[in-house]
Amino acid sequence: MWESIVLTVVATAGNNIGKILQKKGTVILPPLSFKLKVIRAYALNTTWVIGFLMDIFGALLMLRALALAPVSVIQPVSGCGLAILSVFSHFYLKEVMNIIDWVGITLAGFGTIGVGAGGEEQEAAALSIFHIPWLASVVFILFLLLNGWLRICKRHRREQEMMEYDVVEEIIYGLESGILFGMASVISKMGFLFLEQGFNKLLVPICIMISVCSSGTGFYYQTRGLKHGRAIVVSTCAAVASILTGVLAGMLALGERLPSAPNARLLLLLGWLLIIFGVILLVGSTKIVRILRNSSQRLKSSVDKNYGPRRSGTSRIREPSPTAVIQTATLNQLLSSSSKEKA
Repeated sequence: MWESIVLTVVATAGNNIGKILQKKGTVILPPLSFKLKVIRAYALNTTWVIGFLMDIFGALLMLRALALAPVSVIQPVSGCGLAILSVFSHFYLKEVMNIIDWVGITLAGFGTIGVGAGGEEQEAAALSIFHIPWLASVVFILFLLLNGWLRICKRHRREQEMMEYDVVEEIIYGLESGILFGMASVISKMGFLFLEQGFNKLLVPICIMISVCSSGTGFYYQTRGLKHGRAIVVSTCAAVASILTGVLAGMLALGERLPSAPNARLLLLLGWLLIIFGVILLVGSTKIVRILRNSSQRLKSSVDKNYGPRRSGTSRIREPSPTAVIQTATLNQLLSSSSKEKA
């Protein structure tokens, strides 16, 4: 089990860091096309080539991890890729990290340890080739409902003449992309299970091709959401939906089970929760810090407003009265004049 956990962590690190390096390399490159000059420019760019190779290597390691362990274990652990990406960005790209980022990384790390300690090897349940169309029909119905809800929101936004995306639209795009990412892992795992149970070997590349198409469609929906919506909402919903889809589909469609031992079951569930919560903190760390800073400033200003009048009132009480000063001076003059008259 720990071998598959380590493979998943390394694979998701390769995927995320590889994409960052590819993005950094394309800064000085033209848009990708099939022209020989453009392809040669990409091939000669060291940063882009290293990122591309890391991305491919991570994908191969992820397939290997899915062949060794249940998808309900692999998919939540893959959420730690965001934590690894944050650390890489901090030390390599010199990006500043706040305390919420470090808390999210710590929670994701402890969650990974919990999943590794609580997960157990399982015997493959009997599968049927009809599980693929069954999963496809479930995803199709979910997308019909989500897209219908999305059209209602868009129509309402046009009627209200609103320019910005509604939060419901951002959530829907995030959910759609996350569901497709989770289903990609499930379908890949299904191909390996078919091979173990003696089905035709051609089912493995077919399942992997379907998985690639599912991931590509998920990136399409995520890009649409990120283009017009807020990244924090879309990315959070995508990450959580991907983990939940992998866990639920793995248990319902692939026959995966929770550990039989109570302590192992508790560790696994706690690991899932810690990873999900850590991913949410990592995605929304900037927003959370801004909210905390604004609330602390409002609290400080309200305290100053309440304490200011009291302080000024006490200072006025302690100041000597001007009339009292004048009366004392007048009294001194009268006393000095009366003493002169007596002399």
